[in-house]
Amino acid sequence: MSMRVGHGFDVHAFSDDPERVLVLGGVTFEGARGLEGHSDADVITHACADALLGAAGLGDLGQYFPDTDARWAGADSLTLLTEVARLVRESGWTVANVDCTVVAEAPRLASHRSVMESGLTKAVGAPVAVKATTSEGLGALGRGEGIGAEAVALLVAT
Repeated sequence: MSMRVGHGFDVHAFSDDPERVLVLGGVTFEGARGLEGHSDADVITHACADALLGAAGLGDLGQYFPDTDARWAGADSLTLLTEVARLVRESGWTVANVDCTVVAEAPRLASHRSVMESGLTKAVGAPVAVKATTSEGLGALGRGEGIGAEAVALLVAT
């Protein structure tokens, strides 16, 4: 097979810790409520990483960076994504692109999109696109209880 597609999904609830910062796509949103998680809880990078791992047949993010391992507490998810991209390349694949959709009522991402895409593209070594939508007030994400992200990755055999 010369091409493979992978899908990734991640969701995190907002944290009750006022010191927790919100990180999305490697960008820190000052003054915004952070997400609960073992690492920095960056749902965008986590979804992208799982899409890459899935496409390469390498499992999921939790296999490589388990939340039971203290080494990954507070980890920068862009660093984890860079490592995932390295694993994908070592397994004989080239990343063609990654496309990610964020589902959140807030914050607004439009003014941060280019910075996110630049950092994610650097980490992956291929174009990464980020889009945002809301869930129109429906469900837990619509009630503003957290943020979710889905990603699709296309790999080409090296």
